[in-house]
Amino acid sequence: MRVLVAEDEEILAELVATGLRRAGFAVDTVYSGDAAQAYLGLHDYDVVVLDRDLPRVHGDDVARGLVASGSRTRILMLTAAGSMEDRVSGLDLGADDYLSKPFEFPELVSRVRALRRRSARPVPPQLVRYGIRLDTVRRTATRDGRELDLSPKEFTVLQLLLEADGGTVSAEELLERAWDANADPFTGAVRVCMSKLRGKLGEPALIRTVQGVGYAL
Repeated sequence: MRVLVAEDEEILAELVATGLRRAGFAVDTVYSGDAAQAYLGLHDYDVVVLDRDLPRVHGDDVARGLVASGSRTRILMLTAAGSMEDRVSGLDLGADDYLSKPFEFPELVSRVRALRRRSARPVPPQLVRYGIRLDTVRRTATRDGRELDLSPKEFTVLQLLLEADGGTVSAEELLERAWDANADPFTGAVRVCMSKLRGKLGEPALIRTVQGVGYAL
């Protein structure tokens, strides 16, 4: 769900982030190795797209530290060097996958999704509950056979609620998992998104507010 893009070429970093957001991920961007270490220490990322040649702290050292800490965050390493020796050395550092520049963006998205499926929080290809069928691969959703026209954010929020299987999901967890680090917890973003999602799901109402706790299906 949540991805960190660590890439010192700022234009490329923002292009990658924009594309991943359109694919339904919550994305943060940093442009140096020390910033990557700081963000990885603060947030629980599913995948880090890690440029190998980062300034201040090298990408190799970021990868080593992440592996040594026992983090479940998967590492997709990017580099301009595409020889077999470079790929092997990157994987030996603990990277889960390796992609050489220049790359085709659909391949990057596909690899990030594949790493997400291998993370410690496995997501089934389809979630089916309460008349809702959510296809997490094609990113389509229906209720009682009716197609739901959901935004990427609404889709992610609905997925988190379905994964909870009747349990309550707090607004704080939704912000952590579905929004990026720039989200202001006091803006009411979760409440607004939930209102729109309720409207699209239709009647009878499926989402209930658990006062002072969060939301549940």
